[in-house]
Amino acid sequence: MAGDRVKWVGWPMVVHSTRTAVAAVASLLVARLFQLPEAYWAPITTLVITQSSLGTAFNVSWQRFVGTALGALVGAIVASQFGPHVLVFGTCVFILGLLCAVAQSDRSAYRFGGVTLAIVLLLPRTGSAWRIALHRFAEVTVGLGVALILAWVWPEREEAPSGKS
Repeated sequence: MAGDRVKWVGWPMVVHSTRTAVAAVASLLVARLFQLPEAYWAPITTLVITQSSLGTAFNVSWQRFVGTALGALVGAIVASQFGPHVLVFGTCVFILGLLCAVAQSDRSAYRFGGVTLAIVLLLPRTGSAWRIALHRFAEVTVGLGVALILAWVWPEREEAPSGKS
């Protein structure tokens, strides 16, 4: 047990923590550079993606990109016509699931799409639903892009199996 704790705080964790912090800060700075109104979504997305190797990060990023695009699209269309009603929201979540299936996306896409849909449809807005959807899509795309660039430039090293169970 003590050996596991020492390994956790050892050099690999320092490198991983540094890599993750650099990615999160870079993502926030890029989102601010583009003056995105809710720039915090970019580093949140980056934090989720940077926990993966490059191959995994690419696959997960693609699914989240597709889901976010679908969620933003459905949210903008529906929010332009209806208010944030419970039945409208539930119907949209159902439709989003079907759209993700048609797009041959996985549950990760559906999850990210659902979050985007909820933000676009349910949060009070000061601007048009299309503008909110575009901003949400851009913020997530920045986070995904920074995470993928980091995974390529500074790949996560896979730990060798310890042989212990």
